[in-house]
Amino acid sequence: MSNPLDTDAGSELFGSYEAELKLVQADLNQKLDQIPELSGEPRKAAVRQADRALDEANELLDQMRIEKQNIPSATRNKVNQRFRNFETDIDQCKRKLKTLSDDRKALFGDRYTDNPTSDAQLEQRQQLLSGTERMDRSSQRLRDSQRLALETEDIGRGTLADLQTQRETIVHTRANLLESEGYVDRSVKTLRGMARRMATNRIITIAIITVLVLLIFAVIYSKFH
Repeated sequence: MSNPLDTDAGSELFGSYEAELKLVQADLNQKLDQIPELSGEPRKAAVRQADRALDEANELLDQMRIEKQNIPSATRNKVNQRFRNFETDIDQCKRKLKTLSDDRKALFGDRYTDNPTSDAQLEQRQQLLSGTERMDRSSQRLRDSQRLALETEDIGRGTLADLQTQRETIVHTRANLLESEGYVDRSVKTLRGMARRMATNRIITIAIITVLVLLIFAVIYSKFH
């Protein structure tokens, strides 16, 4: 029904979930086909196994629902179509399993009746209802745990994305600081060169003034002698 996913960037993990879901789906369909041929305890065991396979399939669908957001938009439409096909198939399996699970007479054999009259039948009916309620509560807790795990994974992805953004900001800031340090070093070298030239010019000026003063004294001395 579904083709293997192309090995585009970001699709490998989705492809692995898809391949695993195909195996689980095949196992689930096999179990559903076997249930009508069974009764009593073997039928109940087969229903429990099919229910576990259905839970595993739903968990894989949840993982695929998250991972397909990372697939490039160019191939996402094709992936979405295959994902919807998987959802439809699993939903059909869920309805089929519910129908098989509701067949109480097949599950419990001739001992079961919809209108219990004896105490044993009433007790059996009560135990059945209690077991069904416990199974429903367990399934709900499992779904809640799966949802919490998915939410935690989403939070982790968001945190990793924030950390990556902060890292890029720090790297960019560091590069700017290094560039600024280069500008400062060049400015310091320029100021030192200007200071040396000023000192040299001052020495030359003092030397010229000294020579002029000496010449003036020499002229005055020569006039009086």
